[in-house]
Amino acid sequence: MKTQQQRTSKPMRNITWIAVLLILLGVTSRLFPHPANFAPIAAIAMFGGLYLSKRMAFILPMTAMFLSDIVVGFYSWKMMTAVYVSFLLIVGIGILVQRNKTFGNILTGTLLGSVLFFLVTNGAVWGFGTMYAHSFGGLMQSYLMGIPFFKNTLLGDLFYTGVLVGSMEAIALYKTKIFAKQSM
Repeated sequence: MKTQQQRTSKPMRNITWIAVLLILLGVTSRLFPHPANFAPIAAIAMFGGLYLSKRMAFILPMTAMFLSDIVVGFYSWKMMTAVYVSFLLIVGIGILVQRNKTFGNILTGTLLGSVLFFLVTNGAVWGFGTMYAHSFGGLMQSYLMGIPFFKNTLLGDLFYTGVLVGSMEAIALYKTKIFAKQSM
């Protein structure tokens, strides 16, 4: 019969593999051709907040973004800051949802993260850029022009969060059933 420590130490070792796989997913998804804004970075941030330590949760999306930005190319530091901060806020949403992790709360958190990313990044385009007048009308125009990108952001976030969270929950359910059989 395994002790509680023996049962939990192996999953802790698996965290490293999970982290590496998530970073690879984030980096490769940004490097290979894909629909604009259909990427797993927000889902990785949400997943990290839901399942990993706070430290690891914040490191994962930042590492994936930074490594892929090395290849894709860096751009305006103000815009990059807005994008990176958006993902950190999504980690925070995941941490909050972790306290009462239900399908509805994860879905709501994912939708909230997508909206937050849209508002922050399009607000930054307006505030730091020269494409739109620096007025309320210019801000609204920035948001209006961002709507086509929001569609892909939302679809990507829902898809990738569903895959990541669904996989984790399926594995946990499988392991619970295996453990229950071994305990009998």
